Amino acid sequence: MALTDKKRRFADALLSGASNREAAIAAGYSEKTASQAGSKLAKDPDVIAAIGRHLRDRQAAATEVKPGKKVKAPPPEDGAVGELDLGDFDDPMDFLKAVMNEQAAEPKLRVDAAKALLPYKHGKVADQGKKEQKAAAADQVSKGRFGSRPPPKLVVNNKG
Repeated sequence: MALTDKKRRFADALLSGASNREAAIAAGYSEKTASQAGSKLAKDPDVIAAIGRHLRDRQAAATEVKPGKKVKAPPPEDGAVGELDLGDFDDPMDFLKAVMNEQAAEPKLRVDAAKALLPYKHGKVADQGKKEQKAAAADQVSKGRFGSRPPPKLVVNNKG
């Protein structure tokens, strides 16, 4: 599922230092069920991914590069590809593949990329309807050795 507004507010409250219960209340959940909702949301993959993205962004902003000093990029966490740059791709299919395989991207975006890439990889099963398929199959059968033969040609003899 996508990151909803409540989930986003919950993640923001957690990042500000609130407990699960307090973050659930801040996100708009009832005080009676806030403990259960906070526990459930803390385990939600979308919330975990949003918190991870936020922490990576904060870490990238905190990294300071001084002029003349070469900095080696840190290895991606959990096999995730870094931020995608549109300039890196000449072929749209390569870009769609990269977005589809990006672990840090939102799931809805990944699914949309997969849907956009699908027609380029897999053609349609059939370009015609059921009736047309049956007629085409019947035509193929009738062309064989045991198919129906054309009627005899009638020749008119007027020399009587």
